[in-house]
Amino acid sequence: MSAILIEDGVVHYEVLGRGRPVLLLHGWVGSWRYWIPSMQHAAMRFRAYALDFWGFGDTDHLSERYTVNAQVTLVAQFLDKLGIGRIALVGHGLGALVGMFFARRWPERVERLMAIGLPESYEAISARLQREDLKTLSDWLLTPTPSTEAARMEAPKADPQAIVASLKALRTMDVAGAFANLQVPTLLVYGLKDPLIRLPERLSPEQLPEHVHVIPFEASGHFPMLDEGSKFHRLLFDFLTLAPGESPRKLQLKEEWKRRVR
Repeated sequence: MSAILIEDGVVHYEVLGRGRPVLLLHGWVGSWRYWIPSMQHAAMRFRAYALDFWGFGDTDHLSERYTVNAQVTLVAQFLDKLGIGRIALVGHGLGALVGMFFARRWPERVERLMAIGLPESYEAISARLQREDLKTLSDWLLTPTPSTEAARMEAPKADPQAIVASLKALRTMDVAGAFANLQVPTLLVYGLKDPLIRLPERLSPEQLPEHVHVIPFEASGHFPMLDEGSKFHRLLFDFLTLAPGESPRKLQLKEEWKRRVR
């Protein structure tokens, strides 16, 4: 287990592989640990990092650092501590929000962004997220299989107030504005059966900038990286190996998704 001190708080992270860096950011349910298969695939060519946000996993539970902006600052401080300049970001749920706001604030530091299950607003998130305990949430979102065991085991480690505080902060944040002003190549990934995040209604290619692309996972819920692991990891690797600055639109967009988002 690796850890660093940031403003007198312990931040846990793990790293695999060598090459250009990629940072994986977990969501509201779970921790860095459900990224292990993704890290192993990325590590064939990249140096893959995953950390626990404040209040999650094995990072310190410091309630004053539970807002979305505080987690964004954590990412910046983490990269500074490790001497990482430009990086690819892969975020899921809460991590997708953190990655997006980080890329909006420091576009020069982000080579590309994959945002999985990015909510378009506070209202797009199921009320169950702040109403139910973490064990219930993990049972709801994660079918018991060997691939989901790590996420189900880690979920109860989180401080429930870390979820509540992030959602409270999100109510006052301009998610749509931040997304509209993203300057980095961005790939949006959604599980079409996601019960936690309501799918955006208008995501056809004609409605998005040229540097933004959308790919669906038809058989996935909230965790495409676990529900359709092989498909997700092929996409992740293809996304990471795009040339710097190249739009992810060269990645395939399925006809089923085109029909869904018109």
